[in-house]
Amino acid sequence: MMSNLAELQRLSLEEYLAGEEIADVKHEYIAGEVFAMAGATEEHVTISGNVFAMLRSHVRGTPCRVYMADMKLHVATQTAENVFYPDVFVTCSSSDASERQLKREPTLIIEVLSESTEAYDRGAKFAHYRQLETLREYVLIDSRRRSIEVFRRRDQGWLLWPVAPDEALVLESLEFACDQDAVYEDVSFD
Repeated sequence: MMSNLAELQRLSLEEYLAGEEIADVKHEYIAGEVFAMAGATEEHVTISGNVFAMLRSHVRGTPCRVYMADMKLHVATQTAENVFYPDVFVTCSSSDASERQLKREPTLIIEVLSESTEAYDRGAKFAHYRQLETLREYVLIDSRRRSIEVFRRRDQGWLLWPVAPDEALVLESLEFACDQDAVYEDVSFD
């Protein structure tokens, strides 16, 4: 019979942030627990880079800033603190501009879906993101086939706008639009 069972060790947000500064691998932080993140495919990285480049050019000269992959997003709820690494996100917040280690007030979050992350990005992660009062749009871009979905916050809640294959990607929160060809530039599907 085992007398000493391992206890789940929860980290404070400060302990997590200090650990991330020296870690070789990025970790998401969910209510005190730390989860290592997997690497990304070429398609995933290319799509993220394409979207980042277009949005960075679009917001140049405005108070908005675009971040990708390595910037942390803090999501505090009534019950827990959480930290994520969205694939791409935009914040137009002056208080975020003064924060160097993590951001808290995104206007737009974009996640690039892969087989291993799709259920999480659509479910639990989106549930956390919906707690952010500043978030206006959440975009899911598939890395395995041409498919883009835009969720927009409305008075009645979050509504889905699937982007048809021949339609442009429109991001109302930033008054931005682009062809899907630009999103998927240099991406080859098997």
